Parts: sequence; structure tokens; C-alpha cells
Amino acid sequence: MTAFTVKPLFSVVVLTLTLVVATLFISRPSPLSQFSLSSATPSALQAESNGYIRVDCYGGLNQMKRDFCDGVGIARLLNITLVLPRFEVAAYWNESSGFADVFEVDYFIQQMNGYVKVVKDLPPEIASREPFRVDTSKRKGQFDYIESVLPSLFEHHYISITPAMSQRRDSGILCMSKLPFVKLVTMRYALQKHWRRKVLNFCRPYQNHLSLHLRFEPDMVAYSQCQFPSLSPASLESVDAVRGDRKPWTGEMATIWRKRGKCPLTPSETTFILQSLSIPTDTNIYLAAGVGLMEIEGLTSVYTNVFTKSSLLSGEDFTNMHGNTKAALDYYVSINSDSYMATYFGNMDKMVAAMRAFNGMSKTLFVSRRAFAEFSSQGLKGRELMEALWKAHSDDFTMGRGYALPDCFCEFKL
Repeated sequence: MTAFTVKPLFSVVVLTLTLVVATLFISRPSPLSQFSLSSATPSALQAESNGYIRVDCYGGLNQMKRDFCDGVGIARLLNITLVLPRFEVAAYWNESSGFADVFEVDYFIQQMNGYVKVVKDLPPEIASREPFRVDTSKRKGQFDYIESVLPSLFEHHYISITPAMSQRRDSGILCMSKLPFVKLVTMRYALQKHWRRKVLNFCRPYQNHLSLHLRFEPDMVAYSQCQFPSLSPASLESVDAVRGDRKPWTGEMATIWRKRGKCPLTPSETTFILQSLSIPTDTNIYLAAGVGLMEIEGLTSVYTNVFTKSSLLSGEDFTNMHGNTKAALDYYVSINSDSYMATYFGNMDKMVAAMRAFNGMSKTLFVSRRAFAEFSSQGLKGRELMEALWKAHSDDFTMGRGYALPDCFCEFKL
């Protein structure tokens, strides 16, 4: 009888102790508890950060800007103090400019106030050493960063990441960290005032000026793996010099590739499309293009009012510009131009289109390379091809696929 009463009592005691221990364990503050992602509004920036992070940016200016946006999101997510990023030094692009040479640092720090702490200089005890490089190529979400990146930060206190090393973009990090993305998109470029003044002097006298982003450099053509047999011998030699192991498609595969819109438009093809859209040949065009643009006479022989950075700036000013500052000037002109047209849907085009949409500037057009290739393969030429291209771009505009130049389609009363 005694044994019968003791056993239930023992069970009750054990169960009670278990519940107490479990409650204490669950209520213990977790080192990751500060990274709650359930809040619908941004939490206040904590007074003490978990360390420092530097974003190493590679590629063109707009890719670097996109990579840096990823880094800002990660810094917010993990409560890390952000160090000004390091830009790649590339001899190929004549590029040696840093973040402060391209962006207005004080304005950026002001925009990030309350969201991410940004410092220009590291503390002396950290500044003397290189950051610990953290591989972010396999990160799949916010918890990967919290569980995998954070331990390295706690151990080394100063880490670096390279977002470009991952083929998967971490743009979602900005949403997870509840950052005001528009504050990043509207970062000011530190272009010298007299550069801006000279460019604006070009833009203001003309109510209808067009910024044209034309991509037909040797590396661009080589990367596309497309064949252009009609190019001049000098242009073909330039393409072959940078082609490497990217051999052009041949036979049926070359036709399929071109019909998919994978091949860049030559300046002559771009000119034909401009004429198809009834853009007058005396239109003032700012040519936003990289160094080494080939076959440019295909454009300038028809559209005679074509301006470039080198024609608007003095020789000394242009010589002092590096790759990123040239790209920043192209971006600045493109978001302020009356109209913007892009022959390729790249990083710059996406950011320019987003900024123009944000500012309510609707005259933005992405040329349909696919439509041009499809109609050309059907044997359409001359006026027949022009009419088909007009209708294709008009249909895109009507269906809301991208932005178009409304003035070009006024007769449709859209």
C-alpha cells in the first residue's frame, strides 16, 4: 500500500521538475533572439553593434551598386556596422576609383541614419588587419546568414563579403531587413559640379533629347556568342581578341539563339529601329556607352546630332574620369533626359528605368531585340519591316510590357 502511494508522488515530482527546467531553458535569452524577423515595422537600431562588415564589389558600376545594396541589407539583418565598401581596381576598365570618388558619402550616411550604422574609418585595433572573408555563395535565406555568418562575425569582429560571388541575388535581404530601398536607389553620385553643369547645359536647350544606351563593345559581342559576319575586319579582329573560349553558335542553334533576343543590336540595326519608331533624324541624342563601341558610324551617319561624354567635356576632364565616374555620368544624364532608350536590358537599364519610374518619367523604351530578329528571319525588309517593328513595340506598350515612348504612339490614342 505504501509503495502504491509513493510511486505516483515520485512521478508528480519528476514531472514538475521537468516542466520547471524546460521553462527555464526556453526562457533563457538566445544569442539570436535579437534577430526577430516577425515585426512588420523596422525595429530601432541597437546602440551596440555585433562588429564590422565590408562589402567587396566587383564588375560594372551598377552591379557594384546592386551588390552594395545586398551588403546593406545583411548589415541591417545582423546588426553590423558597415564600413565603406571596396571597389574593384580593374586595369581593363581603366578603373581605380573608390566608393567616395563615385558616391556622396555624407549623404549616404545621412540616408542610412537609424537603419544601419556606417563608418568612414575603422577603430585602430581593427584597421591594421584585413577582414575575415565569409563565403556567402550558398546562403539561401535570412536564417543562413544568422546561423552561418554571425558566428564568424562574433569570432573575428571584422568580416568581408562578396555578393557578386553568388549567382543567386540576395535582394530579398532588403525586404527581410525592412530597409527603405528607395533610400539606396537614390544614392547621389559625387560627380564634379562642372561636369553636371556642362551636361545640363546640353539637356536644357532641347525639349526632346534622347539618352541612348547602346551596347556593342567587343567584349559584349564576344560574350553574346552571336555571329556578325557583316562587321568590318577591324571590328571582327577586336571581337576575336577577347572571345576566349566563348565560341559563337553556328547552324540552327545560332538562329534559335538570335530569335530569343540574345544578340546585341548593331548601331545600324538600332538606327533602323529608331527610324521605324518615327524618331526624327535631327533628334539630339546623348550616347550612353562604354569604351570601344564598334561600328558607331552606322548611327552617326543617319542621326547627326549625337553627343558623347568626350564631346561634352574638355579633354582634361574626360581624361581624369575613370570607368565608374563615366558610368555615373551616363546614369545621371539618363535619369534626367527627356527620353531614354536601351538596346540591352542590363543592370544600368534596370536601375535607370526604376529611377525614372520613381520620378514619374514615362518616356522609357526597351528595344525588342527578339522582335527584330524574328521579323528579319521571316524575310521582312524595308518599309514592311519598319511597320512590323512599330506594331510590335506598340503592342508591348498597350499590353503594359515595359515602358515605351508615348509620343511615338500618339496616333493610337492610348
